[in-house]
Amino acid sequence: MLNSELSFSGKAEPTDRSHQPGIVRFFAQVISIVFHPLFIPFYVCWFLAFIHPSYFSGFSVPYKLRVLLMVTINAIAYPLITILLLKALGFIDSVFFYTQQDRILLYVTSMIFFFWAQYSLREQPQIPRILVAFMFGVFISSAVALIANIYFKISMHAIGMGGLIGICFIIMQQNTMLMTWALSTAFLIAGLVCTARLIVGDHTSKEIYTGLLAGFICQLTGAAIHL
Repeated sequence: MLNSELSFSGKAEPTDRSHQPGIVRFFAQVISIVFHPLFIPFYVCWFLAFIHPSYFSGFSVPYKLRVLLMVTINAIAYPLITILLLKALGFIDSVFFYTQQDRILLYVTSMIFFFWAQYSLREQPQIPRILVAFMFGVFISSAVALIANIYFKISMHAIGMGGLIGICFIIMQQNTMLMTWALSTAFLIAGLVCTARLIVGDHTSKEIYTGLLAGFICQLTGAAIHL
């Protein structure tokens, strides 16, 4: 695999990807966008509210949608708006964050919004603690990513996938539903996303595996604190 590792403040180095068919790289980009780490909180919240049989049992559909909207605004909309503002003001070179230097601002701003999201959920006793634990794990993940970014360009996508597997594992340990299909789906998605990141050439295997492990451990930490 060809490495497109970036220096801390450098630009992307030219990489010969001619050995990768265009259609393969296209689908790799699509998978990377659909399962972008910013979207993982939406998918998990939707699963907990509308698929899991007991966490949100007794809650009305409008209330479930309200919680989903709260998570979407705080964990997705605000970071995306911030990214666009940073690009418009010239603080970052690209919204794709090719350099480690650009990622510093992304991690710092994301940490703020993720912390506020989990705090808002934590202060509402009726919200299932599993969602609070997950969002706290997301917050910890962003902090770990910021520290790791000092040394190498850890994969944000892999961190998101590690978190997805982690929350499924936690739910399985609570024996609240049959998680065989959900955990298998999480592993399948994680495999597709991590393979896609390798195909695109944005990360090395080390950056992928480290991200997976970090995301998984951060979710276990969140569960240990809030469950």
